[in-house]
Amino acid sequence: MMLLGKNILAVSSTVETITVTPVNIPKDQKEKVAKALSDIFELDYETVLKKVSKRSSIETIAKKVDKEKSDLLRVWMQENNITSGINIDEDTKRYYPYNNLASQVIGFSGSDNQGLDGIEAVYDDELKGEKGKIQKMTDARGGDLGNVSENYVPAVDGNDLVLTIDSTIQGIAEKYLEEACIDNKCTDGGNIIVMSPKTGDILAMAGYPNYNLNAPFDPSTDELKQNWSSMSDTEKNRARLALWRNKAVTDTYEPGSTFKLITTSASLQEGITTPDKAGEFCCTGGIEIAGVRIKCWRYYRPHGPESLRQALMNSCNPVFIGLGQKLGVHTYYQYLNKFGLLGKTGIDLPGEATSIFLKEEKVGPVELATISFGQRFEITPIQLATAVSTIANDGVKITPRVIKQIINSSTGEVTDIPVKTGERVISEEHSKEVLSMMESVVAEGTGKNAQVKGYRVGGKTGTSEDGVNTNKYVTSFIGVAPISDPEVVVLVTLYNPTGEGGHQGGARVIYTTHINLIKNVIKI
Repeated sequence: MMLLGKNILAVSSTVETITVTPVNIPKDQKEKVAKALSDIFELDYETVLKKVSKRSSIETIAKKVDKEKSDLLRVWMQENNITSGINIDEDTKRYYPYNNLASQVIGFSGSDNQGLDGIEAVYDDELKGEKGKIQKMTDARGGDLGNVSENYVPAVDGNDLVLTIDSTIQGIAEKYLEEACIDNKCTDGGNIIVMSPKTGDILAMAGYPNYNLNAPFDPSTDELKQNWSSMSDTEKNRARLALWRNKAVTDTYEPGSTFKLITTSASLQEGITTPDKAGEFCCTGGIEIAGVRIKCWRYYRPHGPESLRQALMNSCNPVFIGLGQKLGVHTYYQYLNKFGLLGKTGIDLPGEATSIFLKEEKVGPVELATISFGQRFEITPIQLATAVSTIANDGVKITPRVIKQIINSSTGEVTDIPVKTGERVISEEHSKEVLSMMESVVAEGTGKNAQVKGYRVGGKTGTSEDGVNTNKYVTSFIGVAPISDPEVVVLVTLYNPTGEGGHQGGARVIYTTHINLIKNVIKI
């Protein structure tokens, strides 16, 4: 069983498997048996008759049959005085009461109840238990031996898992993500991560589009339903895999200006700068690095003199390029490593991707410049959410998790999964400074549309190209709330918004999504 608090997300219900032992069915009854089996279980008569007529020891007729159906067979067998040749064995079927909720996190099981994706796959050994069985002796043809008793071995239930995900927050995240992706025509979908920076608990991880866990092989979007019959098997399989992918964990992207929070944190910790020194920097519309001029996004109207706080509020590229140069490649890469951006986060979900950075020794001045403002490398959304959670957790690294307890189904013993904290990356003082500047971004800077009335919220916007020369963009916003004592880090990512406002319109949709999430999450 899989639980969100008291809500059951996945449970195994009892079903039955129907098999026949052809050698134990008299020849003159084979057609009669085949007719009954095909009628009760709505199967093709000729196919069933072939199985009943074989000389094999056992043939499967129907799997995972509801007990109501198999009881009809029991009644028929009693009425027709058939006591051998037809076998009804207890089995289990995985059932997901909430259908699509957290589908890409939970994953699903196959016909043999083995976990194939998500938590179902990672924790398969904990969840599956042991099947019950009947041990008996038969002759070489599979026939019964008289006067030999059967030995029944009872099934052992699998253990229960308690998830960190909050079903209410998950539902809210999925609702607003779907609205955002549809309203802004995000061709490649989107995802949301809501994370507790103090524990690493994933309170919500939503992806769009998603799928129905009770029918994972069926088309789940209107577009797929419309085209399904004309698609090849290869195309169908590719579409299924895309729906099953938890892109927040398995796919990388350029984070864009959200990554300036990392450059800011490292620069403060190294004593290179302070938040509020007036005129410390000066934006002239661009900066020349190794003969290459890199423009500020507002090159046509330069920002002029700025403090670090103002540079973050303005998302001014030249300032962060300059900070990156002062840090140097080796020191910058040390911080990338400390923030966990050069490896996997260790989240307990399958298929986690690692980041794509140039090797340190291959990074020149131009490459360092682009890294410092979040471009020409790729990370996963969960890496970014975890790095910002480190900032929000007083500068101490935290490992994300989706499982917090394992409950032994036999004894009721509860095993708590410990919170994993790592090293201190930046000081508590510098953590509070970064959070304060993030609040300024939302209060007065480029993220002011993300203000949530009545709450102190901080955040950072980001827009980047999705690959080289693709004409696709990724728009994102990472928020922290409340700034005074962070409870949640929220990352909203939209892939290739093509609505009326393009990726700029995507940013507006993200602010609305973020505001709705923060309002609901903090109230909870």
